[in-house]
Amino acid sequence: MSNLIEENILKIRQQINSACSKAGRVSSEISILAATKGRSIEQIKEAVSAGVSICGENYLQEAEKKIAELPEAEWHFIGHLQSNKAKKAVELFDCIQSVDSVKLACKINDAAEKPFPIFIEVNIAKEKTKFGVLQENVAPLYQEISQLSNIKIRGLFCMAPFVEAEQARPYFQKMKQLAGQLSLKELSMGMSNDFAVAVEEGSTMIRLGTAVFGKALPRNHFR
Repeated sequence: MSNLIEENILKIRQQINSACSKAGRVSSEISILAATKGRSIEQIKEAVSAGVSICGENYLQEAEKKIAELPEAEWHFIGHLQSNKAKKAVELFDCIQSVDSVKLACKINDAAEKPFPIFIEVNIAKEKTKFGVLQENVAPLYQEISQLSNIKIRGLFCMAPFVEAEQARPYFQKMKQLAGQLSLKELSMGMSNDFAVAVEEGSTMIRLGTAVFGKALPRNHFR
């Protein structure tokens, strides 16, 4: 399996290089986040050994065991976070990417002892099944959150609709425009099915599960 994950990451880097060439960017601007939901400690260690330094988790309970095993990685929370679990998330993670309300930001601010890195989650396609602030509310939310002393806004985060990669392009373009309006340099966007297009449109961090690890096993497989 080690060779497979290493080969997958090599292919991903080649695709990033190709996308950067098309867009006139340099590949060093792009970080790979390994989305580790449902993955074993062994798989994650293999990805880290192959050069992936950022890991992302969706569930606090699942993450706690993995972070204890791999404290050398940079851990980002990428799932929906209830405000009553903000304190635990601040204790475990280096960054929370899914902040979509003033209430949650305030809870993070209260739990943090120094400026804590976050991304603002944007529901860029106005999908009812997804969390995130709507495009027209991003600037007001940014203004309110930026007043909090223990919050550091790194950038914007989104999940494009699950469509063909080329059809996701307009959503990534909107995200790039939003980030520019707020002078935010980081964009966490692009997943296994559309990351090359996301890179072409300005992503600085792509979140990859299947592309790194292959098809996931059922979540209860590792319990």
